[in-house]
Formats: sequence, structure tokens, C-alpha cells
Amino acid sequence: MGTDRIVAVFGAYGHTGRFMVAELRERGYVPVLLGRSEEKLRAMSQAWPGLEARRATVDDPVSLDRALRGAAAVINCAGPFATTAAPLVEAAVRAGIPYVDVAAEIEANVDMFAHFAQRIRDAGTVVVPAMAFYGGLGDLLVTTAMGEWTAADEAHVAYGLDSWHPTAGTVESGVVSGQRRNGRRVRYTGGRLEYHDDAPPVLGWNFPAPLGTQRVLGEFTMADVVTVPSHLAIPEVRTYMTATAATDLSAPDAPAPRAVDERGRSAQTFVVDVLVRSGETRRRISATGQDIYAISAPLAVEAVDRILTGRTSTTGVVSAGAVFDAPDFLRALSGHLSVHTEFGPGELSPRC
Repeated sequence: MGTDRIVAVFGAYGHTGRFMVAELRERGYVPVLLGRSEEKLRAMSQAWPGLEARRATVDDPVSLDRALRGAAAVINCAGPFATTAAPLVEAAVRAGIPYVDVAAEIEANVDMFAHFAQRIRDAGTVVVPAMAFYGGLGDLLVTTAMGEWTAADEAHVAYGLDSWHPTAGTVESGVVSGQRRNGRRVRYTGGRLEYHDDAPPVLGWNFPAPLGTQRVLGEFTMADVVTVPSHLAIPEVRTYMTATAATDLSAPDAPAPRAVDERGRSAQTFVVDVLVRSGETRRRISATGQDIYAISAPLAVEAVDRILTGRTSTTGVVSAGAVFDAPDFLRALSGHLSVHTEFGPGELSPRC
């Protein structure tokens, strides 16, 4: 097996990391298990015989360099990404390999573009943050809907989750993000991020069948407000979340995801509904699937595969829609996602 098939996974024993390891193996890659806990790495090695485990911590650059030795790429699944992303990117630069993460933390994604853009371009490599359900999928959908458009007036990404049982990592990352923004909410309007204290609007969103009209929290802002504007001229980017899912997430005793099939996926289903408007013309595209954590694995692994096989359009810190052929990428995920498009004139406003 050549070294071009070896992919390091930091946080391999976490909930999303386990999906990542399984997906890499299914795609013919050899995952190297990385993480901070020797005990958890040992247990995972026993569950996955033949896979190498290497302990590494983000406060020890030597351990990171040792962990990435011989790898063709690294996928970071370990939050909070405010803590892990920068040290791992630095290690990836030293190793001369691409970096992909699944960060949903808005501030961590902003930091990536702000602090590493020039260095990664100069190094001639690729860093793709938020290559996951939040950030990556929405960006691919918006980019596909844009088609030949070079600019649009608005982009709306509505998340129709039937439930949201968060992982411990999601909860911890949410706490860190909340602390970084002093408890304020964030929106992307007028071509920039704004922080504010007002309550989120509650409205109705008419999702594609079978979900139909659902109560959603407006300005439930996710990583799409970083990934989409990083390469598309859209001054207004808004994201929405079904109210039931938002309630699940904020519950003090929120249960963790529970596996219901042989792949370890939960029973959760989702619809990501995207509307973009340019003048009087709107375009709509939606994707449906199962388990927001499980779907992040084929998204990230497909990204790594395209990078390692030269199917990219640029270098630097880039979002999915900027570096990959977005429609082709979505087609490659047909075993995991169902995608429907609707192009034409009409009203953009969410309907109650």
C-alpha cells in the first residue's frame, strides 16, 4: 500500500471520527488513528485490527509531526476547533500535506481564512475547513444552485432536522463559540458578519415534501455564513433551523445519538433546503439524508479523495464550492444524499 493511501484522522475515536475511519476503509484508504487519549486509541485499535494508532496532542508540535509522518492528508474531527485547528494546520504545512476538518464553529472557520490564507497558497497546498454537514454541504448546494451566476442578492439555507441529539463534542464546541462571541448571536448581512443580542425570529419554512411547513428559528447561524461568502458574491446569507431540533440541542439533558443500523447511524433524518435569488429569479435546491454526523464522513473523505487525485481548481484555504466541481461532488454522494433542483422565477420569502 502506497503512502498516498494513508490518511491521518485526528479524533478518530470520537463519534464523527469513527464514521470517518469506516468511510476511509470503504474507499480503499488506510486510516491512521490519532488522538489525545492513549486508552481510547488502544481500545479502538483492538476494535479495528491492523490500523496504526499514534497519540498526539495539539500543545506538542513534536507529537503532531510524528503522528502525521507518512500520511498523504489529515482530517481533523476533534473539537473544539478553536483549540485544535491551528496546531494541526501548522503540522500539515510542515508535513506538506492537505488538511480537511469538520468544524461547525463559525469563529474557528473565520480564523482559518484570516490567518492561514496566504501561507497555504504559498505552500501550494489545500486546507478545507467545515467540510461537513454544516458549512460544506450548504456551500456545495448554494454553489450548484448558482450555476453560471457570478453574484446573487440572497442565499438562504434552511435545515429541516426532525431531531438533534448532539454529541459531547457538539456541546463543547457550542460552549466555546458562545464564549468567544460573549453569548451574542451572529448574522451575515451587508457582506459582513454582525454580532447582536436581539432574539431570533420565529417563522414558517415550506420544506420540500414530505417535511412540509415547519416552524424554524431565523438567523440560527451556522458555518455556511463563512464558507459561502468566502468565494461567492452574495451579501445576504441566512441560515435557519427547525424549532424542534433547536429545542433538542438546548435541552440540559439532551441524549447523545443512538445507532439504529449496521453503519452506526441514528434514525435522525434531514432536509437541507437552499434558495438563492438574483433580481426576480430564484433557484432552489434541496438534499435529504440520514444522520447529520454520519453524512460528514462521505463529505470529508470525498474531499480528500479529490484533493489527492488532483480534482481541485485552486490552492489555499478554500471552501468546498470554491475548490471542487460542486454539481459533480454532489452526484458522487448519491449513495448518501438525494438531491433535487428547482430553477425558475418566483418568490424567495419563506412561506408560513
